[in-house]
Amino acid sequence: MITVTTTKPDSEQLYIDYKDKVMAYIRSKINSKEDAEDLCQDVFMKIHSKYDSFDSSKSSVSTWIFTIARNTLTDYFRTNKQTEELTDDAAVSDFECENMLGDLADALSDLPQEQRDIVVLRYYNGLSLTEISKLMGISYGMTKVKHNKALASLKGLLGE
Repeated sequence: MITVTTTKPDSEQLYIDYKDKVMAYIRSKINSKEDAEDLCQDVFMKIHSKYDSFDSSKSSVSTWIFTIARNTLTDYFRTNKQTEELTDDAAVSDFECENMLGDLADALSDLPQEQRDIVVLRYYNGLSLTEISKLMGISYGMTKVKHNKALASLKGLLGE
């Protein structure tokens, strides 16, 4: 009899895996780099302190982390009485999030490999177009053209 045990990653590994993604999310909502760094730190302190309460049967780790990030941003805007507030559109249910991720994965799989690589390197790995062009051995101009073409294709595939 084979026993399969699933262990959740420790909070340190979550920090390694998600820090850049959470920071990018927060930076997309606020302009201050310093405030974004503070909020990112707050998010991971909350993740660490609430880690034992995470239940993988209720949501994925990424959904849980980004829910904490969204709530931290909401608290930040309330406390600072910013005119920028998260809209109801920003509050996405787990079901909607999983559907959107599935649609995005399907659309990405329809792209040519080179365009898919550029999109993944740019948005998942957070590389600049200059870094991508060096990594892929193509000119910056060509990288920019392929990036724009990939985004246009994704937009069409996702019906936007």
